[in-house]
Amino acid sequence: MFAALFAMPELAMANEGIANLGLTGTERGIYTVLIFIIAYGFVMAEEFTGLRKSKPVIIAAAIIWAHAAVLAADAGVSVEDLHEAFEFNLKEYAALMLFLLVAMTYINAMAERNVFEALRSWMIRKEFGYRQLFWITGIITFFLSAIADNLTSALLVGAVVLAVGKDNEKFIAIGFVNLVVAANAGGAFSPFGDITTLMVWQAGYAEFFDFFKLFIPSVVNYVIPAFFMSLAVPNEQPPKTNEAAIELKPGAIQVCVLFVLTIAAAVSFKQVFHLPPFMGMMLGLGVLMVYGFRLKTLYGSQDGSEFDIFNKVRDAEWDTLFFFFGVVFAVGGLGYIGYLELLSEAMYEGLGQTPANILVGFMSAIVDNIPVMFAVLSMGLDMDLYQWLLVTLTAGTGGSMLSVGSAAGVALMGSSNHKYTFFSHIKWTPVIALGYGASIFVHYLVNG
Repeated sequence: MFAALFAMPELAMANEGIANLGLTGTERGIYTVLIFIIAYGFVMAEEFTGLRKSKPVIIAAAIIWAHAAVLAADAGVSVEDLHEAFEFNLKEYAALMLFLLVAMTYINAMAERNVFEALRSWMIRKEFGYRQLFWITGIITFFLSAIADNLTSALLVGAVVLAVGKDNEKFIAIGFVNLVVAANAGGAFSPFGDITTLMVWQAGYAEFFDFFKLFIPSVVNYVIPAFFMSLAVPNEQPPKTNEAAIELKPGAIQVCVLFVLTIAAAVSFKQVFHLPPFMGMMLGLGVLMVYGFRLKTLYGSQDGSEFDIFNKVRDAEWDTLFFFFGVVFAVGGLGYIGYLELLSEAMYEGLGQTPANILVGFMSAIVDNIPVMFAVLSMGLDMDLYQWLLVTLTAGTGGSMLSVGSAAGVALMGSSNHKYTFFSHIKWTPVIALGYGASIFVHYLVNG
Protein backbone atom coordinates (compact mmCIF):
# COMPACT_ATOMS: atom_id res chain seq x y z
CA MET A 1 0.00 0.00 0.00
CA PHE A 2 2.77 2.43 0.90
CA ALA A 3 4.63 1.50 -2.31
CA ALA A 4 1.51 2.44 -4.25
CA LEU A 5 1.36 5.77 -2.44
CA PHE A 6 4.93 6.60 -3.42
CA ALA A 7 4.12 5.91 -7.08
CA MET A 8 1.00 8.11 -7.18
CA PRO A 9 1.11 11.75 -8.28
CA GLU A 10 1.33 14.43 -5.62
CA LEU A 11 -1.93 15.99 -4.55
CA ALA A 12 -2.93 18.78 -2.20
CA MET A 13 -6.38 19.28 -0.73
CA ALA A 14 -7.89 21.66 1.78
CA ASN A 15 -9.26 19.72 4.73
CA GLU A 16 -10.98 21.59 7.50
CA GLY A 17 -9.71 24.76 5.79
CA ILE A 18 -6.08 23.61 6.08
CA ALA A 19 -4.17 22.95 2.87
CA ASN A 20 -1.94 19.88 2.61
CA LEU A 21 1.62 20.50 1.49
CA GLY A 22 1.37 18.00 -1.36
CA LEU A 23 5.02 16.98 -0.92
CA THR A 24 4.58 13.22 -0.68
CA GLY A 25 7.08 12.49 -3.46
CA THR A 26 10.00 14.17 -1.69
CA GLU A 27 12.77 12.24 0.00
CA ARG A 28 11.95 13.87 3.34
CA GLY A 29 8.26 13.02 2.95
CA ILE A 30 9.00 9.35 2.27
CA TYR A 31 11.33 9.36 5.27
CA THR A 32 8.44 10.38 7.57
CA VAL A 33 6.39 7.41 6.35
CA LEU A 34 9.27 5.06 7.11
CA ILE A 35 9.58 6.56 10.59
CA PHE A 36 5.89 5.85 11.19
CA ILE A 37 6.22 2.27 9.93
CA ILE A 38 9.23 1.61 12.19
CA ALA A 39 7.44 3.11 15.22
CA TYR A 40 4.37 1.00 14.55
CA GLY A 41 6.54 -2.07 14.23
CA PHE A 42 7.56 -1.50 17.85
CA VAL A 43 3.89 -1.06 18.79
CA MET A 44 2.96 -4.42 17.25
CA ALA A 45 5.92 -6.10 18.98
CA GLU A 46 4.93 -4.80 22.44
CA GLU A 47 4.09 -8.30 23.68
CA PHE A 48 7.61 -9.52 22.93
CA THR A 49 9.74 -6.45 23.72
CA GLY A 50 7.84 -5.17 26.78
CA LEU A 51 8.23 -1.62 25.41
CA ARG A 52 4.99 0.29 26.03
CA LYS A 53 3.26 1.26 22.79
CA SER A 54 3.09 4.97 23.63
CA LYS A 55 6.87 5.48 23.62
CA PRO A 56 7.74 4.85 19.95
CA VAL A 57 4.73 6.74 18.55
CA ILE A 58 5.44 9.85 20.66
CA ILE A 59 9.00 9.93 19.29
CA ALA A 60 7.72 9.31 15.76
CA ALA A 61 5.16 12.12 16.09
CA ALA A 62 7.84 14.64 17.07
CA ILE A 63 10.17 13.59 14.24
CA ILE A 64 7.38 13.65 11.64
CA TRP A 65 6.28 17.15 12.60
CA ALA A 66 9.88 18.40 12.62
CA HIS A 67 10.24 17.22 9.02
CA ALA A 68 6.81 18.61 8.14
CA ALA A 69 7.94 22.00 9.46
CA VAL A 70 11.07 21.89 7.29
CA LEU A 71 9.01 20.91 4.24
CA ALA A 72 6.57 23.75 4.96
CA ALA A 73 9.42 26.27 5.22
CA ASP A 74 10.93 25.04 1.94
CA ALA A 75 7.51 25.39 0.28
CA GLY A 76 7.16 28.98 1.51
CA VAL A 77 4.31 28.24 3.93
CA SER A 78 3.96 30.88 6.63
CA VAL A 79 4.59 30.08 10.28
CA GLU A 80 0.98 31.04 11.04
CA ASP A 81 -0.37 28.47 8.58
CA LEU A 82 1.97 25.81 10.01
CA HIS A 83 0.75 26.58 13.53
CA GLU A 84 -2.88 26.41 12.38
CA ALA A 85 -2.33 22.88 11.02
CA PHE A 86 -0.52 21.83 14.18
CA GLU A 87 -3.10 23.32 16.53
CA PHE A 88 -5.92 21.55 14.66
CA ASN A 89 -4.43 18.23 15.81
CA LEU A 90 -3.93 19.61 19.31
CA LYS A 91 -7.61 20.58 19.51
CA GLU A 92 -8.69 17.13 18.34
CA TYR A 93 -6.47 15.40 20.88
CA ALA A 94 -7.35 17.65 23.82
CA ALA A 95 -11.10 17.10 23.45
CA LEU A 96 -10.79 13.32 23.27
CA MET A 97 -8.11 13.08 25.94
CA LEU A 98 -10.20 14.96 28.53
CA PHE A 99 -13.25 12.83 27.70
CA LEU A 100 -11.31 9.58 28.06
CA LEU A 101 -9.55 10.73 31.23
CA VAL A 102 -12.87 11.30 33.00
CA ALA A 103 -14.25 7.95 31.82
CA MET A 104 -11.11 6.14 33.03
CA THR A 105 -11.26 7.95 36.38
CA TYR A 106 -14.84 6.79 36.92
CA ILE A 107 -13.94 3.21 36.01
CA ASN A 108 -11.05 3.33 38.50
CA ALA A 109 -13.34 4.78 41.16
CA MET A 110 -15.87 1.97 40.67
CA ALA A 111 -13.07 -0.60 40.79
CA GLU A 112 -11.74 0.91 44.05
CA ARG A 113 -15.25 0.73 45.54
CA ASN A 114 -15.22 -3.05 44.78
CA VAL A 115 -17.97 -2.88 42.13
CA PHE A 116 -16.18 -5.23 39.73
CA GLU A 117 -14.65 -7.42 42.44
CA ALA A 118 -18.11 -8.03 43.90
CA LEU A 119 -19.34 -9.06 40.44
CA ARG A 120 -16.37 -11.39 39.99
CA SER A 121 -16.88 -12.94 43.43
CA TRP A 122 -20.58 -13.53 42.75
CA MET A 123 -19.87 -15.30 39.46
CA ILE A 124 -17.26 -17.59 41.01
CA ARG A 125 -19.46 -18.50 43.98
CA LYS A 126 -22.41 -19.42 41.72
CA GLU A 127 -20.34 -22.41 40.45
CA PHE A 128 -21.46 -22.23 36.84
CA GLY A 129 -20.26 -24.87 34.35
CA TYR A 130 -17.61 -23.99 31.78
CA ARG A 131 -20.12 -23.52 28.96
CA GLN A 132 -22.37 -21.39 31.14
CA LEU A 133 -19.38 -19.27 32.14
CA PHE A 134 -18.36 -18.95 28.50
CA TRP A 135 -21.70 -17.35 27.59
CA ILE A 136 -22.13 -15.37 30.82
CA THR A 137 -18.66 -13.79 30.66
CA GLY A 138 -19.07 -13.03 26.96
CA ILE A 139 -22.46 -11.38 27.36
CA ILE A 140 -21.32 -9.35 30.37
CA THR A 141 -18.25 -8.19 28.44
CA PHE A 142 -20.38 -7.28 25.42
CA PHE A 143 -22.62 -4.94 27.41
CA LEU A 144 -19.92 -3.71 29.80
CA SER A 145 -17.75 -2.56 26.90
CA ALA A 146 -20.60 -0.35 25.69
CA ILE A 147 -20.04 1.75 28.82
CA ALA A 148 -16.40 1.13 29.65
CA ASP A 149 -13.76 0.71 26.94
CA ASN A 150 -12.96 -2.71 25.47
CA LEU A 151 -9.61 -2.93 27.24
CA THR A 152 -11.06 -2.41 30.73
CA SER A 153 -14.00 -4.73 30.07
CA ALA A 154 -11.81 -7.56 28.80
CA LEU A 155 -9.39 -7.30 31.73
CA LEU A 156 -12.11 -7.15 34.38
CA VAL A 157 -14.02 -10.18 33.09
CA GLY A 158 -10.77 -11.91 32.12
CA ALA A 159 -9.95 -12.08 35.83
CA VAL A 160 -13.08 -14.22 36.29
CA VAL A 161 -12.10 -16.57 33.46
CA LEU A 162 -8.62 -16.97 34.94
CA ALA A 163 -9.97 -17.57 38.43
CA VAL A 164 -12.42 -20.33 37.52
CA GLY A 165 -10.42 -21.88 34.69
CA LYS A 166 -6.97 -21.96 36.29
CA ASP A 167 -6.81 -25.75 35.93
CA ASN A 168 -8.22 -25.83 32.40
CA GLU A 169 -5.98 -24.08 29.84
CA LYS A 170 -8.28 -24.95 26.95
CA PHE A 171 -11.16 -23.07 28.58
CA ILE A 172 -8.95 -20.04 29.29
CA ALA A 173 -7.71 -19.90 25.69
CA ILE A 174 -11.20 -20.10 24.16
CA GLY A 175 -12.69 -17.91 26.88
CA PHE A 176 -10.18 -15.13 26.18
CA VAL A 177 -10.87 -15.23 22.43
CA ASN A 178 -14.55 -14.96 23.34
CA LEU A 179 -13.85 -11.90 25.51
CA VAL A 180 -11.89 -10.14 22.76
CA VAL A 181 -14.70 -10.63 20.23
CA ALA A 182 -17.36 -9.61 22.77
CA ALA A 183 -15.47 -6.51 23.91
CA ASN A 184 -14.86 -5.22 20.39
CA ALA A 185 -18.40 -5.99 19.20
CA GLY A 186 -19.99 -4.42 22.29
CA GLY A 187 -17.97 -1.23 21.91
CA ALA A 188 -19.09 -0.71 18.31
CA PHE A 189 -22.70 0.29 18.98
CA SER A 190 -22.08 2.87 21.70
CA PRO A 191 -20.35 6.28 21.47
CA PHE A 192 -18.65 5.43 24.78
CA GLY A 193 -17.69 1.89 23.88
CA ASP A 194 -14.53 2.55 21.90
CA ILE A 195 -12.23 5.42 21.00
CA THR A 196 -13.20 4.97 17.34
CA THR A 197 -16.92 5.48 18.02
CA LEU A 198 -16.11 8.40 20.29
CA MET A 199 -14.06 10.03 17.52
CA VAL A 200 -16.86 9.65 14.98
CA TRP A 201 -19.39 11.08 17.44
CA GLN A 202 -17.26 14.06 18.44
CA ALA A 203 -16.46 14.77 14.79
CA GLY A 204 -20.19 15.19 14.18
CA TYR A 205 -20.58 12.49 11.52
CA ALA A 206 -23.23 10.68 13.59
CA GLU A 207 -25.48 11.72 16.45
CA PHE A 208 -25.46 9.94 19.81
CA PHE A 209 -28.50 7.74 19.18
CA ASP A 210 -27.43 6.90 15.61
CA PHE A 211 -24.84 4.47 16.94
CA PHE A 212 -27.51 2.25 18.46
CA LYS A 213 -28.51 1.31 14.91
CA LEU A 214 -25.42 -0.88 15.04
CA PHE A 215 -26.73 -2.93 17.97
CA ILE A 216 -28.14 -5.83 15.90
CA PRO A 217 -25.06 -6.02 13.61
CA SER A 218 -22.85 -5.98 16.72
CA VAL A 219 -24.85 -8.82 18.28
CA VAL A 220 -24.43 -10.84 15.07
CA ASN A 221 -20.72 -10.05 15.03
CA TYR A 222 -20.38 -11.59 18.49
CA VAL A 223 -22.94 -14.42 18.49
CA ILE A 224 -21.83 -16.21 15.31
CA PRO A 225 -18.19 -16.86 16.34
CA ALA A 226 -19.26 -17.39 19.96
CA PHE A 227 -21.64 -20.17 18.90
CA PHE A 228 -18.91 -22.09 17.06
CA MET A 229 -16.39 -21.55 19.86
CA SER A 230 -18.86 -22.70 22.51
CA LEU A 231 -18.99 -26.12 20.85
CA ALA A 232 -15.32 -26.59 21.73
CA VAL A 233 -15.74 -25.52 25.38
CA PRO A 234 -15.50 -28.48 27.78
CA ASN A 235 -18.93 -29.49 29.04
CA GLU A 236 -17.62 -29.86 32.58
CA GLN A 237 -17.88 -28.30 35.99
CA PRO A 238 -14.88 -26.32 37.29
CA PRO A 239 -13.40 -27.35 40.66
CA LYS A 240 -15.17 -25.85 43.66
CA THR A 241 -13.53 -22.84 45.27
CA ASN A 242 -13.82 -21.25 48.68
CA GLU A 243 -14.33 -17.77 47.28
CA ALA A 244 -15.57 -15.41 49.97
CA ALA A 245 -18.25 -12.83 49.23
CA ILE A 246 -16.84 -9.35 48.61
CA GLU A 247 -18.81 -6.44 49.98
CA LEU A 248 -19.21 -3.11 48.23
CA LYS A 249 -17.43 -0.19 49.88
CA PRO A 250 -19.45 2.84 51.02
CA GLY A 251 -20.59 4.98 48.12
CA ALA A 252 -20.16 2.29 45.45
CA ILE A 253 -23.74 2.49 44.18
CA GLN A 254 -23.65 6.29 44.27
CA VAL A 255 -20.47 6.39 42.15
CA CYS A 256 -22.16 4.12 39.57
CA VAL A 257 -25.17 6.44 39.48
CA LEU A 258 -22.91 9.47 39.10
CA PHE A 259 -21.22 7.78 36.13
CA VAL A 260 -24.58 7.28 34.42
CA LEU A 261 -25.49 10.92 35.11
CA THR A 262 -22.11 12.03 33.76
CA ILE A 263 -22.79 10.19 30.50
CA ALA A 264 -26.18 11.93 30.35
CA ALA A 265 -24.45 15.28 30.92
CA ALA A 266 -22.00 14.60 28.08
CA VAL A 267 -24.88 13.80 25.73
CA SER A 268 -26.79 16.90 26.85
CA PHE A 269 -23.83 19.22 26.27
CA LYS A 270 -23.52 17.85 22.73
CA GLN A 271 -27.22 17.62 21.80
CA VAL A 272 -28.71 20.58 23.72
CA PHE A 273 -25.91 23.14 24.10
CA HIS A 274 -23.95 22.15 20.95
CA LEU A 275 -20.75 22.10 22.97
CA PRO A 276 -18.08 19.35 22.96
CA PRO A 277 -19.16 16.34 25.06
CA PHE A 278 -16.02 16.50 27.18
CA MET A 279 -17.48 19.54 28.99
CA GLY A 280 -20.29 17.34 30.30
CA MET A 281 -17.72 14.75 31.34
CA MET A 282 -15.67 17.38 33.16
CA LEU A 283 -18.84 18.48 34.97
CA GLY A 284 -19.27 14.87 36.09
CA LEU A 285 -15.64 14.73 37.22
CA GLY A 286 -16.17 17.84 39.35
CA VAL A 287 -19.23 16.28 40.99
CA LEU A 288 -17.27 13.07 41.64
CA MET A 289 -14.52 15.13 43.28
CA VAL A 290 -17.02 16.78 45.60
CA TYR A 291 -18.66 13.45 46.41
CA GLY A 292 -15.22 11.92 47.01
CA PHE A 293 -14.52 14.69 49.51
CA ARG A 294 -17.75 13.82 51.31
CA LEU A 295 -16.78 10.12 51.42
CA LYS A 296 -13.38 11.01 52.79
CA THR A 297 -14.98 13.27 55.42
CA LEU A 298 -17.55 10.67 56.50
CA TYR A 299 -15.42 7.52 56.52
CA GLY A 300 -11.79 8.67 56.56
CA SER A 301 -9.48 5.68 56.19
CA GLN A 302 -11.48 3.18 58.22
CA ASP A 303 -11.44 -0.31 56.73
CA GLY A 304 -9.27 0.96 53.90
CA SER A 305 -12.18 2.91 52.45
CA GLU A 306 -10.49 6.31 52.14
CA PHE A 307 -11.42 7.82 48.78
CA ASP A 308 -8.83 10.02 47.05
CA ILE A 309 -10.00 11.17 43.61
CA PHE A 310 -6.51 12.17 42.50
CA ASN A 311 -5.34 8.60 42.99
CA LYS A 312 -8.02 7.56 40.51
CA VAL A 313 -6.76 10.14 38.01
CA ARG A 314 -3.20 8.93 38.58
CA ASP A 315 -4.24 5.33 37.85
CA ALA A 316 -5.82 6.17 34.48
CA GLU A 317 -4.46 4.29 31.46
CA TRP A 318 -1.80 6.87 30.70
CA ASP A 319 -0.08 4.57 28.25
CA THR A 320 -3.27 4.55 26.17
CA LEU A 321 -3.71 8.33 26.46
CA PHE A 322 -0.10 9.02 25.42
CA PHE A 323 -0.36 6.42 22.65
CA PHE A 324 -3.40 8.29 21.39
CA PHE A 325 -1.37 11.53 21.50
CA GLY A 326 1.38 9.97 19.40
CA VAL A 327 -1.11 8.54 16.90
CA VAL A 328 -3.04 11.80 16.46
CA PHE A 329 0.08 13.85 15.83
CA ALA A 330 1.94 11.24 13.76
CA VAL A 331 -1.04 10.61 11.49
CA GLY A 332 -1.85 14.33 11.49
CA GLY A 333 1.70 15.14 10.39
CA LEU A 334 1.54 12.60 7.57
CA GLY A 335 -1.81 14.07 6.57
CA TYR A 336 -0.36 17.60 6.51
CA ILE A 337 2.41 16.43 4.18
CA GLY A 338 -0.27 14.93 1.92
CA TYR A 339 -0.31 11.18 2.49
CA LEU A 340 -3.87 10.88 3.76
CA GLU A 341 -5.15 12.46 0.57
CA LEU A 342 -3.23 9.88 -1.42
CA LEU A 343 -4.62 7.09 0.74
CA SER A 344 -8.13 8.48 0.27
CA GLU A 345 -7.61 8.50 -3.51
CA ALA A 346 -6.32 4.92 -3.48
CA MET A 347 -9.05 3.50 -1.24
CA TYR A 348 -12.24 5.52 -1.47
CA GLU A 349 -12.05 6.72 -5.06
CA GLY A 350 -10.23 3.68 -6.41
CA LEU A 351 -12.31 0.99 -4.66
CA GLY A 352 -15.50 2.79 -3.70
CA GLN A 353 -16.83 3.63 -0.27
CA THR A 354 -18.27 0.25 0.77
CA PRO A 355 -15.24 -1.90 -0.25
CA ALA A 356 -12.90 0.69 1.28
CA ASN A 357 -14.80 0.73 4.58
CA ILE A 358 -14.76 -3.07 4.70
CA LEU A 359 -11.01 -2.98 4.01
CA VAL A 360 -10.61 -0.64 7.01
CA GLY A 361 -11.71 -3.53 9.25
CA PHE A 362 -9.02 -5.84 7.87
CA MET A 363 -6.44 -3.08 8.31
CA SER A 364 -7.47 -2.66 11.95
CA ALA A 365 -6.73 -6.36 12.53
CA ILE A 366 -3.08 -5.60 11.81
CA VAL A 367 -2.80 -1.94 12.80
CA ASP A 368 -4.66 -0.66 15.86
CA ASN A 369 -8.05 0.82 15.01
CA ILE A 370 -7.19 4.22 16.54
CA PRO A 371 -4.74 5.37 13.82
CA VAL A 372 -6.86 3.75 11.12
CA MET A 373 -10.01 5.59 12.19
CA PHE A 374 -8.19 8.88 12.79
CA ALA A 375 -6.76 8.62 9.27
CA VAL A 376 -10.25 8.05 7.84
CA LEU A 377 -11.64 11.02 9.78
CA SER A 378 -8.77 13.22 8.58
CA MET A 379 -9.42 12.46 4.89
CA GLY A 380 -12.37 14.86 4.66
CA LEU A 381 -14.59 12.16 3.13
CA ASP A 382 -18.11 12.94 1.93
CA MET A 383 -20.05 9.88 3.18
CA ASP A 384 -23.62 9.45 4.35
CA LEU A 385 -24.65 8.12 7.75
CA TYR A 386 -24.88 4.52 6.52
CA GLN A 387 -21.22 4.58 5.42
CA TRP A 388 -20.00 6.28 8.61
CA LEU A 389 -21.77 3.64 10.68
CA LEU A 390 -20.28 0.94 8.43
CA VAL A 391 -16.72 2.15 8.97
CA THR A 392 -17.43 2.50 12.70
CA LEU A 393 -18.57 -1.14 12.76
CA THR A 394 -15.66 -2.46 10.69
CA ALA A 395 -12.93 -0.47 12.44
CA GLY A 396 -14.29 -1.46 15.86
CA THR A 397 -14.75 -5.18 15.20
CA GLY A 398 -12.10 -5.93 12.59
CA GLY A 399 -9.44 -6.05 15.29
CA SER A 400 -11.02 -9.22 16.67
CA MET A 401 -9.62 -11.28 13.81
CA LEU A 402 -6.11 -11.24 15.32
CA SER A 403 -5.06 -11.10 18.97
CA VAL A 404 -2.80 -8.13 18.21
CA GLY A 405 -5.60 -6.24 16.44
CA SER A 406 -7.03 -4.59 19.54
CA ALA A 407 -5.95 -3.38 22.96
CA ALA A 408 -8.17 -6.05 24.55
CA GLY A 409 -6.31 -8.87 22.82
CA VAL A 410 -2.85 -7.52 23.61
CA ALA A 411 -3.76 -6.97 27.27
CA LEU A 412 -5.23 -10.47 27.70
CA MET A 413 -2.14 -12.05 26.15
CA GLY A 414 -0.11 -10.28 28.80
CA SER A 415 -2.35 -11.36 31.69
CA SER A 416 -2.90 -14.99 30.67
CA ASN A 417 0.56 -16.32 31.55
CA HIS A 418 0.97 -17.78 28.01
CA LYS A 419 -2.36 -19.65 28.14
CA TYR A 420 -3.84 -17.31 25.52
CA THR A 421 -1.49 -16.59 22.60
CA PHE A 422 -1.45 -15.26 19.06
CA PHE A 423 -1.68 -18.80 17.71
CA SER A 424 -4.49 -19.93 20.03
CA HIS A 425 -6.47 -16.94 18.74
CA ILE A 426 -5.71 -17.34 15.03
CA LYS A 427 -7.28 -20.82 15.05
CA TRP A 428 -10.64 -19.06 15.44
CA THR A 429 -9.98 -16.32 12.87
CA PRO A 430 -12.14 -18.01 10.16
CA VAL A 431 -15.30 -18.03 12.33
CA ILE A 432 -14.54 -14.50 13.59
CA ALA A 433 -14.22 -13.38 9.96
CA LEU A 434 -17.56 -15.12 9.27
CA GLY A 435 -19.16 -13.06 12.03
CA TYR A 436 -17.47 -9.93 10.64
CA GLY A 437 -18.94 -10.51 7.18
CA ALA A 438 -22.38 -11.41 8.57
CA SER A 439 -22.50 -8.22 10.66
CA ILE A 440 -21.78 -6.12 7.56
CA PHE A 441 -24.58 -7.90 5.68
CA VAL A 442 -27.00 -7.40 8.59
CA HIS A 443 -26.03 -3.71 8.74
CA TYR A 444 -26.99 -3.47 5.07
CA LEU A 445 -30.33 -5.20 5.69
CA VAL A 446 -31.19 -3.13 8.79
CA ASN A 447 -29.71 0.27 7.96
CA GLY A 448 -28.99 0.23 4.22
